[in-house]
Amino acid sequence: MNVLKFHFERRTAILVVVLVALMLGLGLLGLCYGASWAPPGKVFAVLTGSEHSVVIRDWRLPRVLAGLVFGAALGVAGAIFQNLTRNPMGSPDVIGLDAGAYTGALVALTVLSGTSAQLATSSVIGGLVVAAAIYLLSLEHGFSGLRLVVIGIAINAMMTAVNSWIVLRADLEVAIAAVGWSAGSLNGVGWEDLGIPFTVIGVLLALMTTKAHAMHQASLGDPIAVTTGVGLDRLRLLMVLVGVGCTATVTAVAGPIAFIALAAPQIGRRLAGAAGIPLLPAALTGAVLLQGADLVAQMLLAPVALPVGVVSTAIGGCYLIWLLTKEVRRA
Repeated sequence: MNVLKFHFERRTAILVVVLVALMLGLGLLGLCYGASWAPPGKVFAVLTGSEHSVVIRDWRLPRVLAGLVFGAALGVAGAIFQNLTRNPMGSPDVIGLDAGAYTGALVALTVLSGTSAQLATSSVIGGLVVAAAIYLLSLEHGFSGLRLVVIGIAINAMMTAVNSWIVLRADLEVAIAAVGWSAGSLNGVGWEDLGIPFTVIGVLLALMTTKAHAMHQASLGDPIAVTTGVGLDRLRLLMVLVGVGCTATVTAVAGPIAFIALAAPQIGRRLAGAAGIPLLPAALTGAVLLQGADLVAQMLLAPVALPVGVVSTAIGGCYLIWLLTKEVRRA
């Protein structure tokens, strides 16, 4: 048992080192790449303050950091809901939380003045309302992860229809902005957009880190969690709040970015060879996936930068087909 545990921990440690190296490499590539190529030496000089470049410091660096932090937040949110539902399909974008956060943002855009604070608050409220509806509807005769996923897919379809109706009823300029934003994009993200979201996500991830062990016990089954002193009801409520908070915060800034939360936890779990869905590999895998997808989005039709959500959806669609095929064969 100790040998097996040591094997898993060593494998996870190696995976973390590899993912961090990939993350740093993609970050450096993101700082170098643009309308004009910046040599790595110049990038390091700007980062250390010995040289000044508005393009690298104020344009590319916020985008690279947004890809890193938002990818990690989506990875953790996906890990939370996949642990909660014990189902690889149980990610925020599949069960409707992204759509609910988008509904909240659309209300802020069409009814209110659409400031950053209103977008963030409305997105969180929209995500929480949808999460509460899904959770309450799935509680019949006790909690069921499969029922939660099925109800979440139905709620997702309903909220998507509501979002389309809101966009159709909106003024033309607002509708064009809302549709463009709905693709999920890091284009134009600057320092002024990141202060509050990074703080919120940092607090939520730190809070979830303190509950990582309890979440791991819960993923092994309710009886094991209860016998080890885990309060399941409070833990599940906290997991839902953190997962919704991470998803809605990213959606408020970058729009709904699909499939990162779905794919990152499963890829991280398989690479780590761990039981349950560990948080750290999911977070690092999410950061690598979003950074990589954003670089592809910038390079694919250069000099025009596609929304990163287009690339993540294209890649994630293939992953979803593979996942559904595997689940059908298993059933």
